[in-house]
Amino acid sequence: MDDQSLIKRVIANEDRAVTELYWRFIPKLRRFFTGRINSPKDAEEIANDTFLSILDALPRFDGRSSLSTWIMAIARHELVDYYRKKKIKNILFSKMPFLENLIDQALSPQLALEEKQLKQRIVKTLHTLSEGYALVLRLKYIDGLTVTEIAQELKISYKAAESKLSRARLAFQKSFVQTEKIAFQDSPIWDPFKP
Repeated sequence: MDDQSLIKRVIANEDRAVTELYWRFIPKLRRFFTGRINSPKDAEEIANDTFLSILDALPRFDGRSSLSTWIMAIARHELVDYYRKKKIKNILFSKMPFLENLIDQALSPQLALEEKQLKQRIVKTLHTLSEGYALVLRLKYIDGLTVTEIAQELKISYKAAESKLSRARLAFQKSFVQTEKIAFQDSPIWDPFKP
């Protein structure tokens, strides 16, 4: 499928198109970040965050460059943001280490509330997924199994487990965004007529 057709289908929110876009570019994004970030966990997280940024920005893609070039430009911006935030945090806390404890203490009640709300949204999102997707995500992120262990547990091939985990992540991300929109709309300050 050519880039323009794929973009139209992704914007139309077709699951297969989103999955195809993911598999077309996530290996390149992972290689890009893994080569530039020391922490594999951070590199994976930023690759996934970048993919979500790409989905958000895709309606604004104007075609002045190839889709691949445009996606890698977004990846470079995400990388710069990652290092900017890391540098600010390191400078701030190295010059004034007492701030880290002070901030933790000051924010702990608010953070505890936000953490509780986030956990509730995660559980609610997991309940919207098919049993297979919810199971594979639980095995990976709650039980801490590797993809190899998941494959053994589900009695499927490594590649099938990896693919199922990837599809489950995409389904979770999509559903999580929907629950966020619903939660925002249900809040007392939401007014659809305000800009």
